[in-house]
Amino acid sequence: QVQLVESGGGLVQAGGSLRLSCAASGRTFSNYAMGWFRQAPGKEREFVAAFSWNGRNVYYADSVKGRFTISRDSAKKTVYLQMNSLKPEDTAVYYCAADTPSSAYYVGSDDAEYDYWGQGTQVTVSS
Repeated sequence: QVQLVESGGGLVQAGGSLRLSCAASGRTFSNYAMGWFRQAPGKEREFVAAFSWNGRNVYYADSVKGRFTISRDSAKKTVYLQMNSLKPEDTAVYYCAADTPSSAYYVGSDDAEYDYWGQGTQVTVSS
């Protein structure tokens, strides 16, 4: 079992930046593939970014590529999502998720693959 708690959301103007954090507790953190997803009002939850549990593979949604960066501090058991050049369409509740794939290199973009979820943090980007 692993527990995930997100923080760092808030209100920001278009073009601004935010850094989300996801603090993990429980089992060995380094054995999890970690991802960020988001859900805007009236829309389905969508993939944002993720990395494999060995950290070798990182995958971004096209909509955030070049603007968002996912990273991990294993000592702190924390995953980050640095979001730059934010746009109003980035407004959503952002969720951190953990996966336990059989391959150390695997990165999943389907939320059904992820076993553990945080409660979410709201990000609002004003125009």
